[in-house]
Amino acid sequence: MTNFDLTTEKRAKLFSSVAGKLEEYYRNTSELKVTPELDLEKIQEIIRKHDFEVPLDEIEAAGLVIEGLKKYIVHTPHPRYYGLFNPRAGFPSIIADLITATFNPQLAAWSHSPYASETENYLVQEFGKKLGYDTSDIDGVFATGGAEANLTAVLCALNHYFPRFANEGLIGLDRRPLLYCSSEAHHSVIRAARSVGIGKDSVRMIGVNHNMVIRTEDLIMAIQSDLKSGMIPFMIIGTAGATGTGSIDDLEALSEIANRLDLWYHVDAAYGGAAILNSESAHWLTGIERADSGPMSASMFITRHREILNKTFRIDNAYMPKEADRLQITDPYSHSIQWSRRFIGLKLYLSLLIFGWKGFSEVIWHQVEMGNLLRELLEKNGWTVMNRTPLPVVCFTDTGHDEDPGFARKICDRVIKSGEAWISVYPVNGTNTLRACITNYATSPDDINALVTTVNRFRDKI
Repeated sequence: MTNFDLTTEKRAKLFSSVAGKLEEYYRNTSELKVTPELDLEKIQEIIRKHDFEVPLDEIEAAGLVIEGLKKYIVHTPHPRYYGLFNPRAGFPSIIADLITATFNPQLAAWSHSPYASETENYLVQEFGKKLGYDTSDIDGVFATGGAEANLTAVLCALNHYFPRFANEGLIGLDRRPLLYCSSEAHHSVIRAARSVGIGKDSVRMIGVNHNMVIRTEDLIMAIQSDLKSGMIPFMIIGTAGATGTGSIDDLEALSEIANRLDLWYHVDAAYGGAAILNSESAHWLTGIERADSGPMSASMFITRHREILNKTFRIDNAYMPKEADRLQITDPYSHSIQWSRRFIGLKLYLSLLIFGWKGFSEVIWHQVEMGNLLRELLEKNGWTVMNRTPLPVVCFTDTGHDEDPGFARKICDRVIKSGEAWISVYPVNGTNTLRACITNYATSPDDINALVTTVNRFRDKI
């Protein structure tokens, strides 16, 4: 029979080989081109070369995969990747994933992984305190990503507002339920509405002002109009760090509206929420302490309603382990969309053990400073910054090319093709702009200068 464990000797050699190759990649990522050659036939040929009829040596097999990834991915750990919210992984979190994969703790029943479960519970409490929640009210769960956290929020809001929703579902409602967010909110809000069955038409996307922040006066008018039409508003979603522009809604004003109208108030802080960890930036999120729920960094859903997750997800069954029934605990499977799941929180816990709050605070402020430096250099070089946010998301263009609607796309495509950096295109107030987001703690002033030099060079060729 095949020994999936391999032998002790083979494991040692494989660990050593893989560790060496990964260390070389991690150490020298900045020397690679940021973007790959997109040759579909070549990529498929490399992958399909092996038909699994003849097994490979384990070191050869692992090396094959590492080289394939090294050559054919966008290197999001690269300091000149200015793209989506895909940061370079801190090394402790990489080790945490290795530990998790080896122990394979299953966070469904508390009694199966009490250390892992209590670690995540502790993190939820500590981050809830950072958000300003009362300690006795804090609850939450780790999620696979911001999309799951937003879906969890919509489900919690429905179960809070409609007490019989968990059992009766939408058939128990006689009118359309509505949730409200800005037009800059993440599209996972629409997906959540579709997933829970209320549909896209139950999402009211409110327009934004010139700073890409939700217009609260329009929000109030929309809610009042929907109430008169017999609809049932049940939720407001604020955005703290919009994906496109990094804009932060007026979280305090939204909390007042939600409180006045008795609506569930959720803040999507999957990106900008980390600002709460630095004393210089925490005030950007004033009002988040009044939110009923919100996602945070490392994909965490946090709420100040201790019973809502249990009300939303608990299902009684006979087959789950009951060893911990005598203890005052909550089985994770009764608290989450997920059932069996990985020890997601270890990446954050191990990083905090090694670097502490101070280390995270310093990294956040470094990225803010790199964003400020990028704005400064762009403006000195004749570019116009089109968005206003304290977060390190910069949307810019050259207004001298306003008559060319394809200007931003031309520059972006050339930058990506060069492999020197990765940026994207995003529309701001009707103008396509170049978008650069600092997501990497290793991005330095030299990298910022290099990006400006690159976009300048391609602009000069148009």
